[in-house]
Amino acid sequence: MIREILRMGDPRLLSVCQPVTEFGTPALQALVADLVDTMHAADGAGLAAPQIGVDLRVVVFGGSPSARYPDAPVVPFTVLVNPVLTPLGDTMEEGWEGCLSVPGLRGVVARHGRLRYGGRDPDGNLIDRTVDGFHARVVQHECDHLDGILYPMRVTDFSRFGYTDVLFPGVDAGADD
Repeated sequence: MIREILRMGDPRLLSVCQPVTEFGTPALQALVADLVDTMHAADGAGLAAPQIGVDLRVVVFGGSPSARYPDAPVVPFTVLVNPVLTPLGDTMEEGWEGCLSVPGLRGVVARHGRLRYGGRDPDGNLIDRTVDGFHARVVQHECDHLDGILYPMRVTDFSRFGYTDVLFPGVDAGADD
């Protein structure tokens, strides 16, 4: 089911989400299905449970190439429950980000260039990956939502933050998140 995506200003986006305690349940499967349906309907690259008003540590991301990042490598479709991120090194990389909860805006955000992430899939199976570049950026962006952080909170140079159509005139910026 396609759900409403909360927008910046809604206090539910600022909460630290609760961990999932039961796996393989119909309720968790329904949440994942709603996240996937909503992400695809909005042409997003990822979506976190709090963006649809659910206070649980669940994110979905990846899949088909994004119109907004045509030159980026494809990130494998992932459902990640109770994620844990561990930066590998101190190297930070800057990149443009957008968000379905902050429509029409883009900003440059510094993210860890390489990290290890773990968690579980909806059935409780372990996920453990070491990633870098765009994949690392997407994971960090989505997992920030689980801690009540929206990407504008990480923007440090507001000369590189603004409306997509002004920053990139004539360019189809594609999906957010």
